[in-house]
Amino acid sequence: MAKLVYEVVQHDGGWAYKVGDTFSETFPTHDHALRAAETAAAEQRVSGSTDGIQYEDSEGRWHDELAKGDDRPDTEVSE
Repeated sequence: MAKLVYEVVQHDGGWAYKVGDTFSETFPTHDHALRAAETAAAEQRVSGSTDGIQYEDSEGRWHDELAKGDDRPDTEVSE
């Protein structure tokens, strides 16, 4: 199972959370960014429905896969 770490960092004149190299919107305070990260992390753990997905990889190839709705990542929030 995958693990996503939501890290709260200074960003663009304020605070944001990031997962990997992807930043959230910018928040005015650390506390606002932390609360948003906690919410996003909790939402990632919620099961959904099994459905087909399509995505393009970094080499421009398209893939079709079946995404299981109960295959949710572990999440963690890091300040």
